Amino acid sequence: MIPTSASWLLILGFLVVSVKIRLARFGAKKRPCYRVVVSDSRSPRDGRFIEQVGRYNPTLPQGSTGRFVVDFERLKYWIGVGATPTSVIKRLVHATRQL
Repeated sequence: MIPTSASWLLILGFLVVSVKIRLARFGAKKRPCYRVVVSDSRSPRDGRFIEQVGRYNPTLPQGSTGRFVVDFERLKYWIGVGATPTSVIKRLVHATRQL
């Protein structure tokens, strides 16, 4: 029997992994900028990802239109197929009131 708390399950010979929607940092030193990516939960923060669905620039002013830009159709798709958004992504999406 495989424990259900594991980050992966072996079902009928297929490896089903946990997929997360999270931020991946890029940009210069002391000037952070983030990509909103869909990635395997086992990959490092700035490592391989499945798809980039948006970007977040915390250095822009709070009400700026370019501060948090995301493709909400792709975000809804990935959540629909079982991807889990991190707490930061949930907070950013809730702040924009789009999902």
